Parts: sequence; C-alpha cells; structure tokens
Amino acid sequence: MAASELFTKFARVWIPDTEDVWKSAELLKDYKPGDTVLHLKFEDEQETQHNIDPQTKELPPLRNPDILVGENDLTALSYLHEPAVLHNLKVRFMDSKLIYTYCGIVLVAINPYEQLPIYGEDIINAYSGQNMGDMDPHIFAVAEEAYKQMARDERNQSIIVSGESGAGKTVSAKYAMRYFATVSGSASETNVEEKVLASNPIMESIGNAKTTRNDNSSRFGKYIEIGFDKRYRIIGANMRTYLLEKSRVVFQAEDERNYHILYQLCASKHLPEFKALRLSNAENFHYTNLGGNPMIEGIDDAKEMMNTRQACSLLGINDSYQMGVFHILAAILHLGNVTIKSNERDADNCFIPPKTEHLIIFCELLGVDYEQMSHWLCHRKIVTGSETYIKPMPKFQAINARDALAKHIYASLFNWIVLHVNQALQASVKQHSFIGVLDIYGFETFEINSFEQFCINYANEKLQQQFNMHVFKLEQEEYMKEQIPWTLIDFYDNQPCINLIEAKLGILDLLDEECKMPKGSDDTWAQKLYNTHLNKSALFYKPRLSNKAFIIQHFADKVEYQCEGFLEKNKDTVYEEQITVLKASKLNLLAELFQDEKPATSPTEGRPPVTRATVKSAKPRSLQASKEHKKSVGHQFRNSLHLLMETLNATTPHYVRCIKPNDDKLAFTFDPKRAVQQLRACGVLETIRISAAGFPSRWTYQEFFNRYRVLMKQKDVLSDKKLTCKNVLEKLIKDEDKYQFGKTKIFFRAGQVAYLEKLRADKLRAACIRIQKTIRSWLQRKKYLRMRNAAITIQRYVRGYQARCYAQFLRRTRAAIIIQKYQRMYAARQKFLRIRSATIVIQSFVRGFHGRRQYKAILREQKATILQKHVRGWMAKLKYRRIQHAIVYLQCCYRRMMAKRELKKLKIEARSVEHYKTLNIGMENKIVQLQCKVNNQTKEIKSLLEKLSNLEVVYTNDTEKLRTEVDRLRVNEENAKVSSNKITSLLEEIAILRKELKETQAQKKHLEEGAVKYKEETELMVSQLKEQNTLLKNEKEDLNLQIQEQAKEITESMEKRMEEETKQLEIDLNDERSRYQSLLNEFCRLEERYDNLKEEISLVNVLKPGHRRTDSTHSSNESEYTYNSLLSSEPGEAEDGTRRPEDFPEQRGALDMSLFLKLQKRVTELEQEKQALQEELDRKEEQALRSKAKEVEDQRVKARGAELEYESLKRQELESENKKLKNELNELHRALNEKASPHVTAPGSPAYKVLLDQLTASSEELEVRKEEVLILRSQLVSQKEAMAHKETMTDPMVLLEDVRKMKDQGEITQAYLGLKETNRLLESQLQGQKKNYENELEILRGEVQNLKEEINRQQQLLAQNLQLPPEARIEASLQHEITRLTNENLYYEELYADDPMKYQFYRISLYKRIIDLMEQLEKQDKIVRKLKKQLKVFAKKIGELEVGQTENVSPAQLADEPIRPVNIPRKEKDFQGMLEYKKDDELKLIKNLILELKPRGVAVNLIPGLPAYILFMCVRHADYINDDQRVRSLLTSTINGIKKILKKRSDDFEIVSFWLSNTCRFLHCLKQYSGEEAFMKHNTPRQNDHCLRNFDLAEYRQVISDLAIQIYQQLTKVMENILQPMIVSGMLEHETIQGVSGLKPTGLRKRTSSVADEGTYTLDSIVRQLNNFHSTMCQHGMDPELIKQIVRQMFYIIGSVTLNNLLLRKDMCSWSKGMQIRYNVSQLEEWLRDKNLQNSGAKETLEPLIQAAQLLQVKKKTDEDAEAICSMCSNLTTAQIVKVLNLYTPVNEFEERVTASFIRTIQVRLQNRKDSPQLLMDAKFIFPVTFPFNPSSLALESIQIPSSMNLGFLLRV
Repeated sequence: MAASELFTKFARVWIPDTEDVWKSAELLKDYKPGDTVLHLKFEDEQETQHNIDPQTKELPPLRNPDILVGENDLTALSYLHEPAVLHNLKVRFMDSKLIYTYCGIVLVAINPYEQLPIYGEDIINAYSGQNMGDMDPHIFAVAEEAYKQMARDERNQSIIVSGESGAGKTVSAKYAMRYFATVSGSASETNVEEKVLASNPIMESIGNAKTTRNDNSSRFGKYIEIGFDKRYRIIGANMRTYLLEKSRVVFQAEDERNYHILYQLCASKHLPEFKALRLSNAENFHYTNLGGNPMIEGIDDAKEMMNTRQACSLLGINDSYQMGVFHILAAILHLGNVTIKSNERDADNCFIPPKTEHLIIFCELLGVDYEQMSHWLCHRKIVTGSETYIKPMPKFQAINARDALAKHIYASLFNWIVLHVNQALQASVKQHSFIGVLDIYGFETFEINSFEQFCINYANEKLQQQFNMHVFKLEQEEYMKEQIPWTLIDFYDNQPCINLIEAKLGILDLLDEECKMPKGSDDTWAQKLYNTHLNKSALFYKPRLSNKAFIIQHFADKVEYQCEGFLEKNKDTVYEEQITVLKASKLNLLAELFQDEKPATSPTEGRPPVTRATVKSAKPRSLQASKEHKKSVGHQFRNSLHLLMETLNATTPHYVRCIKPNDDKLAFTFDPKRAVQQLRACGVLETIRISAAGFPSRWTYQEFFNRYRVLMKQKDVLSDKKLTCKNVLEKLIKDEDKYQFGKTKIFFRAGQVAYLEKLRADKLRAACIRIQKTIRSWLQRKKYLRMRNAAITIQRYVRGYQARCYAQFLRRTRAAIIIQKYQRMYAARQKFLRIRSATIVIQSFVRGFHGRRQYKAILREQKATILQKHVRGWMAKLKYRRIQHAIVYLQCCYRRMMAKRELKKLKIEARSVEHYKTLNIGMENKIVQLQCKVNNQTKEIKSLLEKLSNLEVVYTNDTEKLRTEVDRLRVNEENAKVSSNKITSLLEEIAILRKELKETQAQKKHLEEGAVKYKEETELMVSQLKEQNTLLKNEKEDLNLQIQEQAKEITESMEKRMEEETKQLEIDLNDERSRYQSLLNEFCRLEERYDNLKEEISLVNVLKPGHRRTDSTHSSNESEYTYNSLLSSEPGEAEDGTRRPEDFPEQRGALDMSLFLKLQKRVTELEQEKQALQEELDRKEEQALRSKAKEVEDQRVKARGAELEYESLKRQELESENKKLKNELNELHRALNEKASPHVTAPGSPAYKVLLDQLTASSEELEVRKEEVLILRSQLVSQKEAMAHKETMTDPMVLLEDVRKMKDQGEITQAYLGLKETNRLLESQLQGQKKNYENELEILRGEVQNLKEEINRQQQLLAQNLQLPPEARIEASLQHEITRLTNENLYYEELYADDPMKYQFYRISLYKRIIDLMEQLEKQDKIVRKLKKQLKVFAKKIGELEVGQTENVSPAQLADEPIRPVNIPRKEKDFQGMLEYKKDDELKLIKNLILELKPRGVAVNLIPGLPAYILFMCVRHADYINDDQRVRSLLTSTINGIKKILKKRSDDFEIVSFWLSNTCRFLHCLKQYSGEEAFMKHNTPRQNDHCLRNFDLAEYRQVISDLAIQIYQQLTKVMENILQPMIVSGMLEHETIQGVSGLKPTGLRKRTSSVADEGTYTLDSIVRQLNNFHSTMCQHGMDPELIKQIVRQMFYIIGSVTLNNLLLRKDMCSWSKGMQIRYNVSQLEEWLRDKNLQNSGAKETLEPLIQAAQLLQVKKKTDEDAEAICSMCSNLTTAQIVKVLNLYTPVNEFEERVTASFIRTIQVRLQNRKDSPQLLMDAKFIFPVTFPFNPSSLALESIQIPSSMNLGFLLRV
C-alpha cells in the first residue's frame, strides 16, 4: 500500500514545533505524489502550509487513530515514532493519571510529584501471580515478572532502574524491593525482608541530598542483590555502591543541600545523648549552609533521624557504634567551620588562630591531638632523595586540604556503613538465586559538566549497549519462534564511544597517565586529548572558544566537559600526615576506618572497593603497599563497571526508565521538551525504532478474526481461522511485505493496523449510515401517519362538538321555561312551609321541655333503687364467700393431715405386703383392698382439688364482677353529680324564664313588634356562631393534623435513630467478630508456624547421627494442640515440651542466633507467666483448703446429727418391718399347715414358684448391691488416682530461668547436665508412679478375687437354701443378708480406719444412696402393681377363652394333637443413645472415624453428620460413667484429629466442608444435650432424658466453636484458591455475549486471550464450580444458614477480585465490557434464585461491581450525568469512581473519552463523601461467621453404625 493512500483529506499528521516539540494538524486536501506543500489546519483552526523536502521527500509522521491513543504498551501503536510515543505518554499521564507505560520490554515511569494510592499491600496482592500483560503497567508487574522468571527458569534476574536526578529512580527501586519482601517473605525468624527495607532509610540519609531537581536525589549508584533460597524466600541481601559524590560534602550549589544525615544530626541537637556533640542549627555550619536553603518543605529532619536510628538498630549497629558515627559526622561539621588565615607578611604561609573552638571540638570528638592537627592542616612534608622538608601551605591550598580531609573521612565512613549493612543482610544459609536491583544515575548534561558527569555518562553508555543487544536479541527470538523470515535490523551501536573512553590511549587511559606525571595538569591533559583523538575519532570534538574542554557525541546527545578538576578528582589526594594523626585517634571507630589493613571491600568475594583516596606519603613505601594507592578513581570505577556488566549479562534484565515530567516539581504537569530529551537519552525511542524496523504489530489469529470480522463476507469465513485470516489479508493489503504469517500470530509492519482500523471504521460508518437512513425513514413515515390520523380525529371531534352545541342550545331554551314555572311554584310553597314549620317548632320545644323534666325525675328514683340493691347484695355475697373459703380451707388442712398419716401407713404396709404378697392368696386381696382404698383417696383428693379450683374460679369471677360493678357505680355517681349540677342550673334557668315570661306577658305587644327584628338578629347570630364553629373545627383539625404530623415525624426520627443505632451495633458486633476471628486466624497461623518449626527441629534431630533416649513423658506430648485454659495437663509434661530443644546443644547451636534469642526471650516470658500462675494457684489452693476445713468441721457436726436422726428413723422402720414380717411369716406358716400336702413343695407347685420368685428377687437384689459396691470402689479408686495426680502436679519443677544467661559452651554444658539430672528425677517419679499403679492393680485383683469367692459362697448358700423347707429358707436368707451387710460394713470400716473423716463421708454417701434406692424401689413397686393388675385382667380373659375352647374339644384330641415348635422372639433392648468403648480403643476410634474416613462414602450412603453423632454418643457414655479423664481425652483427641486431617488435606474442599459440617453438628449436639433451658426448647422428652448429667462442657463448646471458625476460614481459602484462576477469565475476559466487544491491538506485553480456547475458564466454569460447592455442602448436611454465609463469602471474592482487576486494567474499562459484566452478574443472580439463596446477602456483595459496570455504560458528559453517577455509585469510593472514569477507553471510534473537566466535576461533587481512600477492595476480607443453633430431631438411640466404618469395637448402650 503506497503512503499516498494514507495522506488523504482529514488525515492527521504531526508537525515539528519549537514549544510543544510536535503539534497535531489535519490535511485539508489529499496529497498527490509530486506535491511540494501540504495544506494543514491545526486544532485551534489555524491554517498553515508545510513544505516537503524535495531531496528526501519525507512526509510528516501520521497520527494514530484515537482508538489507539492511551495504550498500555507503546509498541501497540500502529505508527511507531517519536510524536506518537510522546503523545501517548502525555495522554496517559495528564488525562488518565497513569504514570506507568510499557514500551516493549521497558517500563516507562513518569514521576507524578504526588503521593498516589497505588502501592499498598492490596495492590501487591493484586499483581502477585499475574502475567505481566494481564494488568495495567506497574513497577509491581515488573517485579512479579522477575520473581516468576527466577522461579520458573532458575536464572538470576536484574531490574535496571535508570533516569536523571528527580525522575524517581530510588522510589521505584524501593517499591520493587518492597514487593519482593512482601511476596516472598523470609525463610527464618530473622525478618530479613524487614532488614532489606530498613537499609533504605540508612542509605538515603548518608547518600541522598536535595538538588535543584530533586529533594531526595541519590548521589551514588547502588546495586542490591536480594538472595533467595530454594523455596524462593528472602534469605539475605548484598549491596554494591558506585561513585559517591564526595564533593557535595564540602560544596553545594545554590538552593541545594548536603547529605541528609548532617541536617538530621543538627535537628536532633536537643537530645541528651547529642549534648556532647555541641551542635547547633544547620545555618551555623559552613558545610550545611552553602546552598542557602537548609530546609525541605514537608520534611521533619528530627523525625527522619529517629527512623535512621531505628533502622541502624534493626540492622545490628548498636548504640555505641551509632554514637561513634555521629561523633565523626559532627566532627566533619566542626572541621568545616575551622578558620584558616593567611600570614600578612608572607602570602604563602597560613595559620589557624590559637584555641579555635571548632578545631578543639573536632579534636575532642575524634580523640586526636589538637596541636598536631592544627599544624598539619597548614603544613605538608616534602620528601627528596635524602632529606625531608616541612613546607607551609598557602591559604587556598590549606582550605583544599581541609576539604579533602573532610571528604575522605565521609567517604570512609560511608564505606564502613555499607560494609556493616551488608554484614547485617548477609545470608545465613546458601543462596540459591538472586534478583538484583540497580539504582543508577541516568544520562546527565549540565551547563558545566565535570568528572562526575563523565563517569555517569560512561556508565550509561555501557548500560545502553547492553540494553540494545538485549532488545535486538528478543526481537530475533520472537521472529525465529514464529518462523518469520527476518533481515538484520540496523540499530545504533555505541561501541565506538565506549572505545573512545576506555580503550588503550582512551580518555581514561590518558587521564591516569597524566595523573602519574610529576607536573601533570588539566591543560596538558587536554592537549594530549586533542592530539590523540581530534580529527581521528568521529565522536570527539573540540569547542571553538575553549582550549580546556572537549565534546563527546554520546548515544543521547553531545556533551561538553570542562577539563578543570579532572586530575584532582581522579587522584582524590589526601595528605598522609593528616591520616596519621587520625590513626592515632582514641575513638575506636575512627581508628577502625583508617587501619593499615587492606581497605574494606564488599562482602562478596572478588568485588573491588567502590571508592578510595590516594594518600601522599612523606616516605617511600614498598611496592606492594603503594600499589593500592596507584589505582585512580577512574580506574576503580571502570573495574566496578566491568564487574557490574558481567553480573547483568549473567542475569535476565528488566528495564525501568524513570522520566521527569518537569523541572518545577509540579504535580501531573508535562513538559514535552524535557520529556522527549529524556526519552532520547534513556533508550526508549531506540526500542521504538528497533520495533518499527521490523513487524511491531502482532495479533493472534483468533484476535484478528474477532476484531476484523466485519471486513469479511459470509463466504470468506471458514472453519480454519488461520486460513480465513490469510484470505482476508490478501484481499485487503496487496503488498505482501507489509505482513507476515507466523505459527500463532500475524505480524504487521508499522501503519498497517491503522490502515485496517480505517477500513473497519469506514465499514462500520457505512453500516451506521445505512441503519440511520432506514431508521430515519421509518421514523418519518411513522410521524406522517401519526399526523394524518391526528388530523382526521380532530375534524371528527370538531364537527361533533358543533352539533352538540346546537342541540344544547335547544335544550337550554326549553329548560329555561320549565325552570321559571317550577321556581315560582317553589317560592310560594317555601313561604307556606316556613310559617308551618315555625309553629311546629315552638310546640315541640315546649312539649319536649315538660317531658324531659318528668323523665329525669323518674330516672333518678329508679337508679337510686338499683344502686341500693346491688350494694346490699355485694356485701352479703362477700361475707358468705369469706366464711365459705375459711371453712373449705379448714377442711382441706384437716383432710391433708389425715391423708398424710394414711399415706405413711400405706407406705409401711406396702413394703411389707409387697415382699410377702405371693405367699398367700389372701394377701393379694388385702393388697387389692389397699390399692382400692388408695385409689378412692386419690379420687377424693382429685374431687376436692376440682372443687377447690371451681371455688377459686367462682371467687375470681365474682370478684371481677363486683369490681366492674363498683367502677360502674362510681361512674354513675359522677354522672349523678353532674346531673344534679345541671338540675340546679336548669332550675335557675326556669326561674329566669318564668320571670321573663311575666315580663313577656306584660310587654306582649312590644315583643310582637320586635319579633321580626329579633328573629333576624338571632339568625344572624346563629350564622356567625356556625361560622365560628366551623373555623374552630378547621383550626382543631389543623392542629390535629399538625400534632399527627409532628408525632409521625418524631416516630420516624426515633425509628431512624433506632435503626441507625441498631445498624451501628450490628457493625460493631461484626467488627468484634471479625477482630476475634482474625486473631484466631493469626493464632492458627502462629500455631502452624510453631508446628513447622517443631517439625524442622525434629527433622534436624533425626538427621543428626547418634542415639537419643526418649524421655518418659514423650507419649504425653504427641498431641498437636493443648488447651491450657481447659485441660489440666501435668506441668512436667509441658516443661518437658519446652525443654526438649535444649537436649541437643550442638544442633541448636547451628540454628540462627536471632531465632535462639527470640525463643529464649519467649521461654523467659512464659516461665514468668507460669511462675505467676503457679503462685496464684498456690494461693487459691491455700484459701480453698482453709474454707474446706471450715466446711468439713461444720459438715461433721451436721452429718453426725443427720446420721443419728437417720439411724433412729432407720431403726424404727426396721422394727416396724420386722414386726410385719413376723406376722406375715406366721400367717404363711398357718396357710401352709392348713394346705399341707405332698405336692405343696414339689416343683411346679404354687409354693415352689413363690420360693423361686423370692430367690430370684434376692439374687437380683444381690446383683444390684454388688454393682453399687463396684461403683463405690471405682469412685474410691478414681479419687485415689486424682489425689495421686494432684500430688504429681504439685511436685517441684525445674525452671528454665537460666536459659537467657547461657552465653558460652560451658554454661550450655552445665544446662545439659542439669537436664540430665531432671530426666533422672522424672524417671524416679515415673518409677514411683509405676509402683503405685502396680500396688493398686494388685489391690483391684484381690478385690476381684474376693468378689469371685463371694459369688461362689452366695451360690453355695443359695443351693443350701433350696434344700431347706420354706420356713427355714426365709430365715436363712435373712440371716445371710444381715451377715453380708455386717461384713461389708466391717470391710469399709477397716478400709477407712486411719481416716475417720472419709469413713464418715462414706457412711453419709451410703445412706444417701440407700435413700435414693428406696425411692426408686417404691416407684418400681407402683409400676409392678399396675402391671400385675393388668396381667390379672388379661389372665382372667384368657382363662375364660381357654375354658370355652376346652369344653368343645375332647380329651383324646388334646392327647393326640402334636405340639408345634414355638418361635420365641428376643426382647428388644432399650438403648440409651450411648456408645461404649475401651480406653485403649480411643486411638483406633479417632483413626477410623476421623483420620481415615472418606467423606464421599459417608455423604452419599449415610446420614449427614454421622461422625459427629458417634463422637457425641461416646462423650455421653463417658459422662454417664462420670469419667472426666475420658471426656477430656476424647475431646482433645477429636480436636487434634480434626486439625491433623485438615492440615494434611488442607486444599481438599470436600474434606474441609465435611469436617466443617460435622464440627458444627458436634457443637450443636453439645448445646442441645447440655441441659440448659435455652437449648432444650425444641427437644423431645426422650432427648431431654439424654442430656449430659455430670459435666458442664461450656468451655469446650467455645473451643470447638473456635475450631469451627478456623475450618470456615480454611474453607474460604480453599474456595478462593479454586475460584481465583477462574474469576478474571470468566467474569472479565471471556465474551459471554459474542460479538459485543472488539479487541484492540496489543503490544509486546500480550494480555491473556479473551477467547474461550481450550483450558480457558468461562462463566459456565464458575457456575459449575459454584454448583459443585453447593451440592457438596448439601450432601454433607451443612446448616442452611452456614451455607448462606459461605455463598456470601464466595460472591464477595468473585466481586472484589473482578472489580480489583477492572480497576487495574485499562483495556477492560469500556462500554461493551460493562454490558458483559452486567450479563455475567445477572447469571450469578439467577444461580442464587435457583438455589433459593436470595436472602443470603450474596447479591449485596456484588453491588460495587454492578455499579462499576453501570458507570461504564452511563452517559458521561453533562452535570446531570455527574449528579446521576454520584447518586448511583453509592457503594463505590471516590477513588474507585475517578479511577474507572480515568481508565474508560473507547473500543470503537463512535465512543468518546471522558473529559478531564467531567472528572473534576465528579470529584467536586464527591469531596464531602466520607469513604476510604483505598483504591482496591480487600479481596482477603472474610466476613465474621456465626453458627446459629440448629437442633437435630434425630433420636440418638435410633442411630445405626455401618460395618464399613470399622467401628465394631463400639457397643451400643
């Protein structure tokens, strides 16, 4: 395509301009080949002509389409040239407030001179893990790319930050290091990342100064290597410095400052420790006041001094060394104020006045001799072949020597500080890789350029050469990878300039040679340069008007250097006599700086020193000693630069070019001249030129197809996208050289994308015109038809209106006649009616008055009679009820007393009768009679209670009636009083009326005459009164309305206030929850860190050879988590846990010393807390013992009295029972004698059955007694164990207070020996405990043996009893029972013979137990009696049926009928919802139920929450048997097991969800069955019976709740990790609505493809994942409320991540993308509706994203639009709204950018909004979770354990 095709009318070009560098203009007519002039029009409508060079015929550069302006990458521009780059940077910087822009592999950073909120930790998290092209340009993106390439390619990286002073190099390097420190963290507890960041304030204070261009300009170059280990965590750092500007110490230009540290020192002069430095203000020192402005606006030097000192302390520079540094710096300040005067007689001599104050202070601070220093500041030694002369110096030479000494001291101190910083940052382990950050000066050119500028520009030449080679290499690799044929690109090679400087006989070589000459000078050196290089090198020039300067053509510009001072600065001379005086200093630090050893170098081997001064010696030195000093500054700098280049070439470089937008430091002000000058100097334009020489624009086939689909016809679209693109391009671009097809991309030459964009815009414009034409035609047609229909309708209505008017006229004429007739008739009739009505009214008023008076008199008499009747009746009823109530109460009391006596008798009779009721049939009748009697009494009691309740109801009803009657009477009384008052007033009125009547009769005639007048006046008055009444009513209504409105407003305000207070309380509650849960999260993180350290230490211990003895308490320390607040673990175990690392001093010595010190400090603090808690515990125990002793004494007296009372009561009951038993025994004897027969005692006889029943009852009672004995014995044993456990707890413990005093190997050895002794003591304690255990085991075995013997003996006695006759059998059983109880009593009496108190308590507990058993026995007796009655009834019915059947069956049939086998069903056991397990099976339970359980099988096949139910049923059994040790152990093992499985499978959503559900269910079970009323409301009676009885697990509920919170947070992290890679691709990049958005051209930094290729996530991927999450949680039986909270958290993650990426990606802020986002959000809302989760609050979390999408789509022009935006975006902060508006980018030419004035309008409207200045949402925020109580309706006894769970060792109870 010819260039002339692009230079058509309305095409825009760039014209050179003297002020703006380039100016935009528009062609007024097409350009034709051969034209010499272009007719142009500027943007200000000014027309001009541009002449075309006839020789080159070069046309002005074309301007890119507006759609491409503002791109993130400059290489994405279609036209790549200087004006396009400058304009793109300006638009991004000025309009969009974006300071970062990519230019290929270079990040261009423009200094905004304003603090921007784009460097927070949220921004770091947003860029972490992202590809470089996916986000907007940022220094964090470059740092992330370097970090990622280091980890991926295992190759060292470098970030080269360059730019001139004030461009922001130091800040950019600082943010890059901060990114590495935040993302990677450190590999140990030494906080290396903090130390790396802490080195910045130190280096800035000693190496930065204020210049005219920058308030914090770095006056040295530095290269920081940040070291990483194999896991890519920071382990250390190393710093190399280059070319410190020492001359600044003694000279500053106007409005500049010296190094910051000197001003910080002066600002801190008031501190007590600085009094000895004898400082004053900076204006009073010569070295700090040369610039005339020692203050920086907005900087507090005293505060900066505090930061510097804190950083020094963090890096290990202690206070003594810091004070030494400050002494030296203060001495330099005082040295500058030393006055040197010339001798008046001899001008070549000078002297220092005696007792010069500042020199005295200098010598005192440095500890040197005053006389020697005063002498050698004004004299020097000259050494000849055989003699030494001391020669005085002239004043100017002495001042130079003084300044040289000050510079040398400062430079030496600078090197010493760098050395110590490197030592502090040195890695403690082997470095695996590193990332270097080079912060070096950019290309400099001033009016006067000296040696410093020469070295700086030399370094930039080397860096530019390396940069050009790297860019060329990348271009070549890209073409080769895509298999594109390429030709060698011609680029600028600055090797000739480098050779001119550093080659043999180069400028540096000649400078060093001249420095060695005895009489070398700057002039002679200049002449040598002219003779060597002038007219021989194309890059070397001589100025026309100077013989002491030279010019070098650098890659950026020509620079003129002044030769004056080159030699002196290169030699850097300091007289050795002054150095010798300083070496004799008493200040240790100063002596260390000037020691005779080899000068300090960087900690990295092989790296030469940065700067060094040559010292002139008075004596000839040895060759080796003087060789070091022969190296000049230039030679040293060249060596350092070569080493730096070797390092950079061995790494992968990343480039950051900092640009200074203006020289006045104005915020967001762009000076095109200064910007283009720096762009030329920093190599950005060279990158553009290299890119433009090849194929700068690159598209993937899919992106090209999506963008230019509108240029294709339907027949051109094939299934193969690559072939489709080839066919289309061949038709659109005829010149095949303008593009190339690669494997995955299409490459275009410069300008071709703009041509394609023009074709696309023309096609779209034509389509728009056609659409407009059609729509406008349709609109006009609709308008015409609408107007025609309207005209017809108007005609119809007008004609109808006229006809109706005529008809109305006729009707009005006829109506008027009729109205006249009826009106006249009406007037006559009205007159008649008025007279008639007046007469009737007078009659009615008179008759009514007499009637009312008579009626009121009758009414008063009747009401008085009614009042008397009711009052007298009420008084009589009240008296009767009072008497009746008293009588009923007496009857009730008497009957209750009689019933109690009868009940007592019945109880005594019931005991005796129940025992022997089966011996005689008559006894059953007696029992039946007694039962009937009891039933009758019960019925009587019930009837009495019913009567009593009826009486109470009647009484209450009568009382209420009387009260209402009294109230009514009172009201009537008040009405009567009012009526009486009215009667009196009426009587008075009647008297007055009678009087008036008489007067009226006397004046009848006069009144008749004035009747008409009076009537009129009356009517007038009535009308006035009515009007007043209406007015008053209206006023009343108005007042009522006002009162109602005020009440409504007050109510609304109160409601609003209450709502606000409620919301505030809810917010405070959520804040407290979030703080607590964040603290819990931090605690878990620290706990995991502790576990990891523990594992590492154990791993180190395992790896070390040798045998280690396992201590005795190792098994007790296997638990991963210990709850000190709940579990009373033995102190010995905890102490052993803290002591274990000390068992290996050799291994621990290898650990990091700072880690050891921290652990040592923590151990000391824990020991102090432990000691305090132990003292508090001892004090509490003493108080408890005292109070317990008092209670024991009181209880002993009470118990003795209670025991005597109980014994007497028991004796009486036994005597009464004995009598009854004797009577019943005699009756039984009589009954047996009367019915004596041989079959009475035979088997099967009634007597034999009675005896068997008696034997069974006695054996059951024996078993019950044995179980009670076993329970009592187990309680005694557990009490013994608890006492023994308490004794072991109170054993003396070995404290660890001496750990912090261990400083050498001897003390560690002593500590190790002490630990051995402690272990021996623990072993002895263990042996003692073992013996006690064995003794207790023997005792228990003896008891078991005794019980076996007792059982055998009981069986023998039972066999003997069966052989006895019935009479003797009963007596023998009684005798046996008495003997057994006596022996048992004697046994316990002997057992507690030594401790009468325990025996007393035992007897009391035994009596209480007996009483409880008796009460239970009574209840059982009642139940047995009822069942026997029912059994008798059923037996009688069955007997009757059997008799009826046997009557119809013959005896032969009965004999011959075979007996069928009967299936006897087993009786179902009544389970109590408990699971019993052995203590040894606890580990197996945890292993099978938690550690090895597969959630998928449990969730699909079994009931949800089954593990939680099983665990709780085990806890219930432990509670049932009152075993606190088992409860504690089971709960602790459960918690540790859950933590272990979650730690092992921390990234498995199914596992985490499963255990969150089961943990919540377990927590709900603990609440539901806790016995607390608040949790028992929804329980069934059976569930209430299953409540815990012995233990209160409220504290454990809190622990399990915390565990559930931890699991919830872990679940949130798992979901976030799963959703994170899907969100940006699915919500932003994927085109859910195809064809809505078109991709724009991209540059070298390719963004992630927005096309749904294979492996790319879409919105459907997110929805499928949400479905997976939801179905998994539902299968696990998770609480619905908890699912809502989890869904809310998921949607918050989706919304925050999407919005954050939107705010950081300019290419996503467009109208079409807003539509895509709104559609995606609607799909998520639809998912919520499908899952019935609308009320979960998830939709509200998407509001910021929805409003951002709406902001992208709304109109953004007028003030009304701004008002609408402000009201619409209520959930977006001001920073977010402004950011979206700044980033808004049109995708098509039909869209318009947001103007800066509109954004300012938005800012003004939102300035009063109080919101967070933070730009991004906190994607890591987790809503505080709550676990609402959700009781289960599942009955515990119905739960079945499947065999697949391998829990067969659990027994259902």
